[in-house]
Amino acid sequence: MSFVSTILPRAAALACVLVLSACASTDYHYSQLYGTRYHRATIDTYPVSIVRVDGHDTLMTPVLVDPGVRKVVVQGPRGAASHLGEEREISLDVRPCTRYYLVAVRPNQLSSDFSVRVDYEEPVSGCTPPAAG
Repeated sequence: MSFVSTILPRAAALACVLVLSACASTDYHYSQLYGTRYHRATIDTYPVSIVRVDGHDTLMTPVLVDPGVRKVVVQGPRGAASHLGEEREISLDVRPCTRYYLVAVRPNQLSSDFSVRVDYEEPVSGCTPPAAG
């Protein structure tokens, strides 16, 4: 047996155990932001891209945030005259262990103007709210 064939599987198994143990910890207390529609039948809503939260760029979905009032910047859908959607900033009072679906609401498909609203919110399973301090 070679060194690689014996060490590599063990290292991979150890990495899996560490990742799974981190996921199984009981102190997950984040809320989640999604830029997708929850209710698909509503024809005046569109998905958004969550660009920044409290001045910090976001890269992953869902966006994990701590509870409290957050400044969320989203990029809306592109309009008829622009290739990129416009950005809007909203203030969102995030409750602990809650998943939010944010959408853009436009008056029609050609308009670039939009407002942002919470399409749906639901509890995050397996989440433990932070202790009041």
